[in-house]
Amino acid sequence: MAGHSKWANIKHKKAATDAKRGKIWTRLIKEITVAARMGGGDLDANPRLRLAVDKAADANMPKDNVTRAIQRGSGSLEGVDYEEIRYEGYGIGGAAIIVDCMTDNRVRTVAEVRHAFSKFGGNMGTEGSVAFMFKHTGQFLFAPGVEEDKLMEAALEAGADDVVQDEEGGFEVLCDPFAFSAVKTALEAAGFKAEVAEVIMKPATETVFTGEDAIKMQKLLDALENLDDVQEIYTNAVIEE
Repeated sequence: MAGHSKWANIKHKKAATDAKRGKIWTRLIKEITVAARMGGGDLDANPRLRLAVDKAADANMPKDNVTRAIQRGSGSLEGVDYEEIRYEGYGIGGAAIIVDCMTDNRVRTVAEVRHAFSKFGGNMGTEGSVAFMFKHTGQFLFAPGVEEDKLMEAALEAGADDVVQDEEGGFEVLCDPFAFSAVKTALEAAGFKAEVAEVIMKPATETVFTGEDAIKMQKLLDALENLDDVQEIYTNAVIEE
């Protein structure tokens, strides 16, 4: 993201998350259930589950909800059987978009995603059509004001791959996705709690949108975001406010 928009966008995203807490909880329950089904219910042995549970705590989800989702995933409680599907496509001006979904009805989900793309000026692509423009990576974002030398030392000792400073003075720490939990634990032990900490698909390059194109692109992203089966959206589009 461009320097100015990064921290504004983070605050906007947090406000939107608070406003849609019920929906956020539903998505997290799906993620916890699938993570437990795939890797077991032991948080220490299942990094994906650990990340999902940490996100649930950040979203103030009751512990009982988390426990039940883990039990459903690990088979001790009955529940809906979700599958993961990734769709790829193009937005305004050919901007790349990845849409990660969890669904119990693949036919419904693909129809809804395709409709959102076509209605708001985008196009569904084939598998692999834009994924090559992204890298699966762990990302930690720290607001301006963090002590650079101490953060860099802590990050590199923890096993991070890179520490990048933006124009505003904020920092981005990147790591291998499989090292995410260890890096997160080490950074927090050193006194560094990130504004955002997640495993993402990070675009290799970004395209900045302004004016009318920014409005159109945001409408498309919002339409995809509002679909019940959508878990995460990744794009190389940067919407300037």
